[in-house]
Amino acid sequence: MSGSDKNNGGTIGEPLVLEFDNNRLLPELYGEHGKHLSRIEQTLDVSLANRGNQVYVSGPAENCARAEQVLGALYAHLERGAEVTGGDVDGALRLSLGTRRGDDGAGETSDDADEPADARQAAGKGNAKGNGKATGKKTGKSNGKGTKAKQLYGGVALRTQRREVLPRSATQADYIKALLENELVVGLGPAGTGKTYLAVAAAATMLVDGKVDRIILSRPAVEAGENLGFLPGDMRDKVDPYLRPLYDALYDMLPGPQVTRSLESGEIEIAPLAFMRGRTLSNSFVILDESQNATPMQMKMFLTRMGENSRMVITGDPSQIDLPFGAKSGLKDAMEILPKVRGVDIIRFGEEDVVRHDMVTRIVKAYNRRDATLPAASRDGDRNGARKRRPSAEAKPAESQYEKQDDKHEETPND
Repeated sequence: MSGSDKNNGGTIGEPLVLEFDNNRLLPELYGEHGKHLSRIEQTLDVSLANRGNQVYVSGPAENCARAEQVLGALYAHLERGAEVTGGDVDGALRLSLGTRRGDDGAGETSDDADEPADARQAAGKGNAKGNGKATGKKTGKSNGKGTKAKQLYGGVALRTQRREVLPRSATQADYIKALLENELVVGLGPAGTGKTYLAVAAAATMLVDGKVDRIILSRPAVEAGENLGFLPGDMRDKVDPYLRPLYDALYDMLPGPQVTRSLESGEIEIAPLAFMRGRTLSNSFVILDESQNATPMQMKMFLTRMGENSRMVITGDPSQIDLPFGAKSGLKDAMEILPKVRGVDIIRFGEEDVVRHDMVTRIVKAYNRRDATLPAASRDGDRNGARKRRPSAEAKPAESQYEKQDDKHEETPND
């Protein structure tokens, strides 16, 4: 390739060569049949060719720098004994592109995205020159272990006994940092953004490190539009169906036998929100999940349970409220108050932060576009207006019917 070739406005120079030290890690880095490399090629518009322990990266200089950053960070992840999944690759790509909160998912890039080329130029390696060419050699080991991995993941990670949890979007990186540094964190956003999963990971990390003595996980016991009736068993059997997502996250972070022992000893407690009244939760990591289904009184009760050396996390999606018509969400009520309280960190996720299947992202975007066209009274799950209008529309015909019956009864006194 010559330096005069163009690709989407970027200058293409000689291939950038990445060299990795541990050949045993490369099959997982490349993915089955090279699927991870193919994903990087499609997303960054570069060409990757692997020969032995080397990867040749061709394309615009800026995109090559991003590919180097992604491969280096994933390689460092493997060196620490973790595994690399398709989600990890997508997350690294999302971070390399620098999508920030509030974006539509494309366009803006963060400062970190441009740092690899600048760092190479400053180091005098000859890999990023003024004419935009990407040449020379870099070892994957130094890329992954050094500055680039920290730049990509923002220097934050959660290491539990079963896995290392890395952020998969810029907002997730901010969220993890807030979980580690603040006593009260609120995570708002659509389904699939990792709000609950990351909160449980942070709780497990702090429990293992001895920073807290126990984990308390809670949820409002509200059914999602269905009436399940009375459930058999004791209290735990009755509430388990509502709290199953929290169990799933726990077993993903800690060994199964340890979770079982901790649940039996009370080191890990899972309880419905209604059972929190009157308690003082000290030396604990407390998580309230699905908080949009809490009432304002329940939310106030939960927030005032915090004791010494405790941390609280509240997660919820204001667009998925399952409360009865006319009932105000405690999460929405809290969002009118908590932003004015010092020490509270509120992280807002967007549709671009959805890290589940790509279809979930498309579905969330479709709902958001539809909701944007709705009248203000029904937007963002505000059903109070609809609740108020419905009885008034039905009251008049019903009243007229009774009046007619009374009139008819008066006309036939012999009955």
